[in-house]
Amino acid sequence: MLRTEKKIQNHLICDSDSAINVRDYPSDRVDLRSDTVTQPTPDMREAMASATVGDDVLGDDPTVIELQERLARMLGKEAALFVSSGTMSNATAIRAQTEPGDEIITESHSHIYIYEGGGFAALSGVSVALVPGERGIMNPNDVSRAIRKVDGSLGHFPNGSMVCVENTSNRGGGTCYPLGTMDAIAKVARDNDCTSHIDGARLFNASIATGEDPSRIARDYDSISICLSKGLGAPVGSVLVGSQEMISRAHRWRKMFGGGMRQAGIIAAAGNYALDNNIARLSEDHTRARRLAEAIEQMPTFSVDLQQVQTNMVYIGCKQGQADDIVTRLSKQGVDALTIDDSSIRVVTHLHITDEDIDRAINAFEKAQ
Repeated sequence: MLRTEKKIQNHLICDSDSAINVRDYPSDRVDLRSDTVTQPTPDMREAMASATVGDDVLGDDPTVIELQERLARMLGKEAALFVSSGTMSNATAIRAQTEPGDEIITESHSHIYIYEGGGFAALSGVSVALVPGERGIMNPNDVSRAIRKVDGSLGHFPNGSMVCVENTSNRGGGTCYPLGTMDAIAKVARDNDCTSHIDGARLFNASIATGEDPSRIARDYDSISICLSKGLGAPVGSVLVGSQEMISRAHRWRKMFGGGMRQAGIIAAAGNYALDNNIARLSEDHTRARRLAEAIEQMPTFSVDLQQVQTNMVYIGCKQGQADDIVTRLSKQGVDALTIDDSSIRVVTHLHITDEDIDRAINAFEKAQ
């Protein structure tokens, strides 16, 4: 049990019988709802406060330029564009590489399809062909079968023009695409005159988990969306990466979507700090997620597919209709989790979660049965 709490600057130090937890934000809760709940650490805040800024709409914010050029190099591409969110990054990528009446191809539980408000239809005027995945991973043959072309259909079909791959796969449980599968899907796209896009909101998690360099994972893809505000710990922002020609088109659509930002270097500085300090440490999140998953899997009330647990996510099965009640019981013990549906719960580790937090979460799940 926690005995004392005291705030020191932006830290909350919680003294226990066995260890000391150091947090970078003032809370005594174990917040496992998402890796989006992270708050800037004191050092990140200092980097933001001291950032050199300009006017990014006019193209002269040096910190934004640095971030864009840096991620383009890291992904082995020509150019990049800083945007406000992963959803905007995906939206601009789709709009810049499709025409109204086209069709995109993506996994049936992908973020683009489930969690982006139908933006592909509303903003780009495209339909979607859904591909079933195994733990969120599409088979290249299934992708090939899902691509429809207007040619030869007597005008009945939409024109399949873009294949979207989510790596890691959120609803797949945080799973990583094998490199051979990534390459094969990109080849299917090229062979069918489609562009290819990676929703890489957690691409660095995939890189750390598989040992593959991000540029190698992205090698054959036309565009990649990188989110800074998930495991990397920045407060806001994503970067779309690709060819200079595609990024030029995306820049126009960012403006039309209302995504132009002025002195954006203040938030871009957080992204640069994250790239310097928060990539290698993602392995700690993966280790903690695995330990939590293995402990919960042993509890009779819950089920965990351990083959899904490859990065920082754990999907927990429970009896149908009980998910909300379990999340409420966890909350009363100071542990926050997210209900996915009436029989599944998701927890996500991140840079604010300590080993002691995992112990506390395990105890909370035991009591919530």
